Amino acid sequence: MDLFTGDPHTLLMSDERSQVTAFVDTHRRLIGQCLDGLTEEEARRRVVPSQTTLLGLVKHATYVEHVWFNEAVTGTPRVQLGLPARAGDSFALDDADTIASVRDAHREACAASMRALSRLSLDDVVTGHRMGPMTVRWILLHVLRELAHHCGHADILREQILAARQG
Repeated sequence: MDLFTGDPHTLLMSDERSQVTAFVDTHRRLIGQCLDGLTEEEARRRVVPSQTTLLGLVKHATYVEHVWFNEAVTGTPRVQLGLPARAGDSFALDDADTIASVRDAHREACAASMRALSRLSLDDVVTGHRMGPMTVRWILLHVLRELAHHCGHADILREQILAARQG
């Protein structure tokens, strides 16, 4: 359930897992929407000194899904998942990265994440991440925090990019 669809009272009265998942799913959707209506050039445009771009943010969100729901839950090392060792490197864009390909990869990673968690409760402990054992609850809350953080970045970058169209 998304926070912005359906009956809000139903979500307010639902169990903790449904509430946390709804917040995570909403922010997953919002990070993907930051690319709506942009050209490929705009999605790649750097408007801050860092490597951060809107397309790079969505690519990083895909990395986040793989690290926290694939590596942490299954114990599969990042190198086997084809992921960079450092989170900062996950913002880097390849020539083949397009709005469509990055969005597709993000949607697929989110779906795989939910499948990985489907048999686990919030209190289940997973041990695959290099930080050590952690509960599914902690992972979901961490991913929510990270997605919310990056949605804020995306809002600011998108505002700058759209303002440049006017000027």
